[in-house]
Amino acid sequence: MIRVPVSGAGFQPYEVLVGRGLTPRIGELCAPFVKGSVAVVTDETVAAIHGPAVLGALETVGVKARLIAVLAAGLDRSDLVVALGGGVVGDLAGLAAALFMRGVDFVQVPTTLLAQVDSSVGGKTAIDTPRGKNLVGAFHQPRLVVADIDALKTLPPRQLRSGWAEVLKHGLICDAALFDWLGGEGAAGAAGDPAALERAVARSVEIKAEVVGQDERESGRRALLNLGHTFGHALEAELGFGDALTHGEAVALGCAMAFRFSAGQGLCAPADAERAEAGIAAAGLPTRLDQAGAFAVDALMTRMAGDKKAVGGRLTLILAHGIGRAFVAKDVDGDALRAFLIAEGATG
Repeated sequence: MIRVPVSGAGFQPYEVLVGRGLTPRIGELCAPFVKGSVAVVTDETVAAIHGPAVLGALETVGVKARLIAVLAAGLDRSDLVVALGGGVVGDLAGLAAALFMRGVDFVQVPTTLLAQVDSSVGGKTAIDTPRGKNLVGAFHQPRLVVADIDALKTLPPRQLRSGWAEVLKHGLICDAALFDWLGGEGAAGAAGDPAALERAVARSVEIKAEVVGQDERESGRRALLNLGHTFGHALEAELGFGDALTHGEAVALGCAMAFRFSAGQGLCAPADAERAEAGIAAAGLPTRLDQAGAFAVDALMTRMAGDKKAVGGRLTLILAHGIGRAFVAKDVDGDALRAFLIAEGATG
C-alpha cells in the first residue's frame, strides 16, 4: 500500500492510500475517524458491487453502518460519511457533508479511475447546473481517501479510458517523464493492468497533493489542474452532460485543443502539440472536435466565457510551453480563440 500525504496551511492533513485489496480493510482504515455511526453514500450500481463488502468490513470492527443511495439519514456531527463510488457520488456526498451542520467528517472511497486520480483528492465538492460544470459547491477536505485498484476491475473499457485521460493530463501539466512512461511501458494501465494502474494512480495523486498543498482554493497554481477543462466543459455543456462525451473524453479532447492553440499562438513548438495529441489518441481518446459532434462557435465562446476561471468577462485558459510545462494564461485574445475554434471545425 502506498501512502500519499496531503497537507496545506488551510486544512487538516490526511492521507491517500493507494493499493490492491483495500476494500476489505475499510473498517480498520476508517476506524480512527469514527465517533458515532457511518453513512455509506453510494449509487445503486456500486451498492450492488461493493456495498456488502464495505458494510461487512465496517461491521467487523464494530462500526454501525448504513448504506444509503441519497444522504437522507438522521446524522449528527459525530457521524462519518463515506462516499463510495465515482466522481458524482463523491462530489454529492462531499458537498452534503460540507453543508450538513456546517461540516461533518467524510472519507472518500473512489471506485472509478477518474475519481481516484482527480475528484476524490483536494476537497473540491460540487454539482453541475444548466449554466455549466461544478458551479455550485464547497471546499471540504476528506479525512482519508482509500483508492483500491481492485475496484477498477469492474469498470467498462470506456470508463477506464476516461480516467486515463486525467492521468495523461497530469503528465502534460508538469511531468514529461510520466507522460513518456504512459505512452510506453505504462500504456498497459489503460487496458487494466493492475501494476501499471497502481503506479499511475499513485503518481497522479502525488502531483495533485503537491498542487493542492500549495493552493487549496485555486487562487494560483491549482488552476493548472484545469488543463483542457475550459474547452472540455464547454463541449460537455453543449452536449448536455450526457453519454455522447464522458468527462474524461472531454478533458482529453480539451488537452489536445489547448496544446494546438498554444502552438498556434507560438507558445510551444508544433512538435509538442503533435506529441501530446498522439499520446492522447494512442489511449483511444478523442483529439478532434468532429469526434465529439457538431458545435457552433458562438455557443462555445459563450460557454467558455462563463467558466469559473474567467474574471470580469476576460478569458483565462491553461496553456502550455511544452510537455510538462503548463501555465495560466490570462486575458486570452477572444478573436484568436474564435478563429481557432472555427479552424478546429466549429461553425461560424
